[in-house]
Amino acid sequence: MSYNWQHKNWPDFQYDPSVVENIAMDFAMESSEVKGIVDGLPAEYQQETILEFMINEAIKTSEIEGEFYSRKDVMSSIKKRLGIHSKFDVIRDKKARGIAELMVEVRQNYSTPLSENLIKKWHKIVFENSIKINQGKYRTGTDPMQIISGRIGNEDIHFEAPASENVPQEMKQFVFWYNQNKITPRDLKNNLIKTSISHLYFESIHPFEDGNGRIGRAIAEKCLAESLGQPVIMSLSTAIENDKSAYYQALKTAQKSMEVTEWIYYFSQVIRDAQEQGKNLIQFTLKKTKFLDKYKSALNERQEKVVLKLLDYGIDGFEGGMSARKYKAIAKTSKATATRDLNELVKKGVLKSKGAGRGTHYELDL
Repeated sequence: MSYNWQHKNWPDFQYDPSVVENIAMDFAMESSEVKGIVDGLPAEYQQETILEFMINEAIKTSEIEGEFYSRKDVMSSIKKRLGIHSKFDVIRDKKARGIAELMVEVRQNYSTPLSENLIKKWHKIVFENSIKINQGKYRTGTDPMQIISGRIGNEDIHFEAPASENVPQEMKQFVFWYNQNKITPRDLKNNLIKTSISHLYFESIHPFEDGNGRIGRAIAEKCLAESLGQPVIMSLSTAIENDKSAYYQALKTAQKSMEVTEWIYYFSQVIRDAQEQGKNLIQFTLKKTKFLDKYKSALNERQEKVVLKLLDYGIDGFEGGMSARKYKAIAKTSKATATRDLNELVKKGVLKSKGAGRGTHYELDL
């Protein structure tokens, strides 16, 4: 089996640019609408909205790679990095700090020219608290870098990357290609194309022992931001994670050919979908902030702690809803007090009750 990097014309990708014309128009309208909404928000609402996007991206880009971090740890890490006071200042999983740091780094420095040093810096940030990974260093060794699935002895090889000894030259070529392909501001059609190819190109080199997916998606986010002239207001990884198998299948197919029209079409759709989903997250954040403004003064200390916990779980909500048992554990109170507090929250319109008997649970009434 041959791969794209083995082709004699590598990395001269071939594609039909017209495939993204309609998607580019949709993306232009969506991104302009989202920017208008965010720009019209008070400063504190803007901060909360951007924070939600960074939290979601950090969590989802990690989940795609099988790394699962608590929302609380990621949120605390981002807030600490931004200098924002957090009620949840204890970060239990130090690895969550790395991906959180990357989100802030990419967002704050999106206009910094892409270089090998920048990419290595990002990798070092992600694996700062890992002793098993060569942080900020390209992979070495003679064993092939393969993407496989299946049981031992019956593996399915999806892709094999260039040999480790070729990685330094491949990365020099990648950075040169990226910087030579300059996109004028607001040229969204060609930016979608460049972003799609950038991600595919980087993933095909697979320069690190681990973390290539997370760094590759950060590069895609940076590429989009450069064209928009501002950090993106979306979570690309959330859109990918919605159908992860389609993402891997599209990537697998694209890495076998230099003709990448189908890949560009697929990845551009993901970008457009991420922007559409971004509007939903903004609406949730607005509801969340207005909800707190309306009810916070009416809550006792226990109730406030629980409500903030529910809100901090974001648009996906608190799994299984809130119960008297969970309330008791979070608020560190008796079952009788938990039940009384929950009933009061329902009467005040803060929560709504669902189910009956032992199956009774509560959700925020946004």
